[in-house]
Amino acid sequence: MKLLVFAHTPPPHHGQSYMVKLMLDGFGGDRRRQKRKPPDAFGIECYHVNARFSQSLEDVGEFQGTKIFLILFYCLQAIWCRFRYGATHFYYVPAPGKAVALYRDWLIMLLCRPFFKKIILHWHAAGLARWLETSAQMRSRAITYRLFKPVDLSIVLSRYNFADAEKLLSHQICVVNNGIPDPCPDFENTIRPQRRERFAARAQTFAGENPGEAITVKVLFLAHCTREKGLFAAADAVLRVNRQLAAGFRPVKLKLITAGNFVTAEEQDEFNRLRNNPEFAAAVEHLGFVSGQQKEQLLRTSDLFLFPTHYHGENQPVNLIEAMAFGLPLVTTRWRSLPEMLPPDYPGLVDGQDPDEVAAAILQVLQSRAGQHVRNHFCERFTLERHLADLAAAIRSVAAE
Repeated sequence: MKLLVFAHTPPPHHGQSYMVKLMLDGFGGDRRRQKRKPPDAFGIECYHVNARFSQSLEDVGEFQGTKIFLILFYCLQAIWCRFRYGATHFYYVPAPGKAVALYRDWLIMLLCRPFFKKIILHWHAAGLARWLETSAQMRSRAITYRLFKPVDLSIVLSRYNFADAEKLLSHQICVVNNGIPDPCPDFENTIRPQRRERFAARAQTFAGENPGEAITVKVLFLAHCTREKGLFAAADAVLRVNRQLAAGFRPVKLKLITAGNFVTAEEQDEFNRLRNNPEFAAAVEHLGFVSGQQKEQLLRTSDLFLFPTHYHGENQPVNLIEAMAFGLPLVTTRWRSLPEMLPPDYPGLVDGQDPDEVAAAILQVLQSRAGQHVRNHFCERFTLERHLADLAAAIRSVAAE
């Protein structure tokens, strides 16, 4: 089958654009840019319209006049591919609950939908259904339903996502987990022994068995540096844990390492003001955006992954999958699809961004989890091979109809 992929790849770099790139690479790339047809392992030919409406994270979901012209330009590309290459199936990633992004989706559906036989939506973001019912005007809901529903296939990342797909009366709904290439195939031989050794040392120190040996626990926050993603809640919780440990005369100190770009100048200014506090500066280190070997080294050497997110479009973030792949114990929120990502009864889940609750979860996980459990969970559910196979099967099911 021939699939028109109307979605952007990095930059800007975030989970959705990264997953689109992995899908395209896994399915053989954009056929328009290939002189020779590569082997087709999944029976899907992709024709990619790189619909990049934002040049940076600050632009995502914001109104700019040039975006209207980009919409027309990309839609014309899609229609041209429809007739030039015979790409009859239209793959699209709908917006979360945000007005400007929704208006963009309206225009794209209005212009492109009449030319394609099948519409496939891949719900990388969550929460549109709830937003339409609680925040959007009745006219906005009516236009959305008219332009979108019914669609032939909705691919969702979790059971939580079903509400979005059902709202648009999808003919078919398939659950397909995200998946990434295994970033540490040497886990068993290198990372696992280190994690077990550090866990044993922590357990002894927490139990007061090594009173003279001070240890530093590296806590990693790897995400866009925003309040919604949990940056400030993470910092506050780490400071509270350090105070509790000092009051209990435990020779343990947490060091929070934050890695990621700031999205707004206001939040960056607030963070910089907090760094003027000596206690904050000693406990929190900011590295900015990291990638490649620097990112891998952080994931290898950290002791805990902290992500108390309440981001409105959060669904199945890649950063949590990467942390599980590296066998990092996690603390995150019971928010949207996140609980479904983790093993049953996982203790590192908190209800929100309350720093006292987050601090308590940090202490519990540090004393009870070495990380092997989440590594096993990654291997069972979130590998790239499984993701591509399940995704291809879902897309081909529409062609079979």
